[in-house]
Amino acid sequence: MNPADDTRDPLAKLLRWAFWPFLALLLAAGYVVLFRLDLTPRVESDFFFASDDPALQASNEIARLFPSGEQLFITARVSDPLAPETLERIEQLSAALETLPGVATVQSLTRGPLSPRLAVGSPLWGRLLLTPGDPRVTHLVVTLDGRAGRDDRRPIARLEALVAAHDAPSFALAMSGVPYVVEQIRRALARDLRTFSLASLVVFGLVIALVYRSPRIVAGTLLSCLGACALTLVLLAAIGTPIGVLTANIVTIVFVLTLSHAVFLTANRRALGSAEEAVRATFGPSFWAMTTTLCGFLSLLLASARPLRELAASGAAGTVVAMVVAYGFYPRFLTGDGGGLAPHKDDAVGRLLAGGAERPAALALGLTVAVAALGLPRIDTDPSLFDFFAPGGEIRRGIEVIDASGGSSPLLIVVRDPASPDGKLDGDDSIARLTALQAAFEADPATGVCLSLPVLLAEARRVPLAVMMTRDQLLRVLDSERFGRVARSFVTADRQRALFVLRMREAGRREPRRAIIARLQAAVAAQGLEAELVGGIFDLQARLGGLVGRSLAAGLAGLLVLFLFIAALVARRLRVAAAMVVALAAVPVIQLGTFGLFGLPVDFISSPAANVAIALGIDGMIHLVSAVRRERRSALAEGEAWRRARLALGRPIAGAMLILASGFGIFALSSFPPTQRFGLAVALGTVTAAAMTLVVMPLLARTRR
Repeated sequence: MNPADDTRDPLAKLLRWAFWPFLALLLAAGYVVLFRLDLTPRVESDFFFASDDPALQASNEIARLFPSGEQLFITARVSDPLAPETLERIEQLSAALETLPGVATVQSLTRGPLSPRLAVGSPLWGRLLLTPGDPRVTHLVVTLDGRAGRDDRRPIARLEALVAAHDAPSFALAMSGVPYVVEQIRRALARDLRTFSLASLVVFGLVIALVYRSPRIVAGTLLSCLGACALTLVLLAAIGTPIGVLTANIVTIVFVLTLSHAVFLTANRRALGSAEEAVRATFGPSFWAMTTTLCGFLSLLLASARPLRELAASGAAGTVVAMVVAYGFYPRFLTGDGGGLAPHKDDAVGRLLAGGAERPAALALGLTVAVAALGLPRIDTDPSLFDFFAPGGEIRRGIEVIDASGGSSPLLIVVRDPASPDGKLDGDDSIARLTALQAAFEADPATGVCLSLPVLLAEARRVPLAVMMTRDQLLRVLDSERFGRVARSFVTADRQRALFVLRMREAGRREPRRAIIARLQAAVAAQGLEAELVGGIFDLQARLGGLVGRSLAAGLAGLLVLFLFIAALVARRLRVAAAMVVALAAVPVIQLGTFGLFGLPVDFISSPAANVAIALGIDGMIHLVSAVRRERRSALAEGEAWRRARLALGRPIAGAMLILASGFGIFALSSFPPTQRFGLAVALGTVTAAAMTLVVMPLLARTRR
């Protein structure tokens, strides 16, 4: 439409003049993102749990009863840990570590045992500082004081620099521990947020240019998508939603949602000849697609996991912003000659399907769904700690060394003795039961090192004068300032609760963490004791796996039910609505089933990929069904209406699939396995969604004659 005709079409006038306020808003948002916002992902040891979650409350209660700082383990592989030159290097490293701000204590062969040689055979130091199966390995245990705050990353950076300075072939050092692992995940997310989000945007742009071959359309699409991303980040900062473990990819998600709207606006502009008609034809389907995606994100607010709630807020905000920017800003690039867009003479995708390839393609997809479904029972939402880091990498090697020498994932179990007359655990019978439980824990194949009150008392009894003291006197001495109140780390002041600190092994673990914890709790009961509290990272990871599994099942099922309702409103026919839901359900089946078949874990970072792929599938299906309804208004037969709609939208849907799969495929180059799996899952889901939309849904929806 000519600008002179704006007064005859209010929509044309709106599209013309809305562009400039939107441009100013998006430029301002871009400036804030580039120069004002901190986009560093927030990752903590309890990052997956809300403050009111029972799992986190249990861990916090354990920390209150048995106060101690977070610990890191530094493993030294040497020829002989007790050699004088080795002990000298251990002491130099221990002294340097103690001078670092944020470090409370350092325990090593030279700082802990009365003599390094007494650590051999020691009930406490032998477990803590030596490795029975490998006499060439010794450990340094660094306890952080926590005064810098849990979000202060400087202590970890200082420790890494110091360890690197002391590392040598004859004194090979490796570091692990919860604070260290959490910091590595945060860094990986931050690096991928910068590097691969940018790289994927470049790939998106190149493929968009290849598909449309119009500088104006390419510029408009990229500006719209990038502007929507910037506006979303500013909005999230304004409402106090941080960048977390699941929202680190929100930039890519919003880019994709905006791009999907732009693809169908461009397709309808090409087919209908004007931006105004394209907006009129596309807005309704886009609105329903946005509504479904919005409700899908909002449903995550019901989850107890904090990052899922953050993803709900981020995804909901991004969904609305993508719609507003796509229809308020992008159509201006479609006015006039539409950037040189010309109607396609034919659509190779639609023509191929209309030419007899539909049924063979549908059969192949059906077989693919059936095979992928076999992998659903094998989905692993409780992956090993190793799965978060690349095999052969420095971080992975460090964790493997720590794991092999005593376990790498802490599990805390607080027990009480219901059979004790006064409830105290310092009586002979209670100590005997605690000692038997210590032996049972250490005999479990999933357990590495186990520290407890019996171990502490056995170590104290090695001191000559200790034999003259009663158990109560000994505990009082161990609870004094002179001994660093070490008793409080294993028994409460009233002697009614005792703590077992287990380091669980990750290597070779085949059982779910929850099953292992249940077995250990059964061992507690077998000794006549009661496991009052269970916490630590191993327990939180077990609960995390359950949350991911339940959120996937409940979230996807709820989204499909909601989509059935919206599909019925859009299609106005139950058969078509059912076909849409069946075709959409195949997307997570292929996506997740493939991961199960190939043994790829669905971790908490890659799990949102299913929601992203379904959102894209919903968009294409609603637009295609709406196009069929428009064709039916011309009194066309149903089969012909589907043929024409698919001819019109086959290329845009396939083109969108090519753009999105290429962009997300770049994530496979990441060195962080969860990011690789996220990109792979979205790319696979995108291809599946496009195939189901163009092949299976029309075949199921058409009435047979």
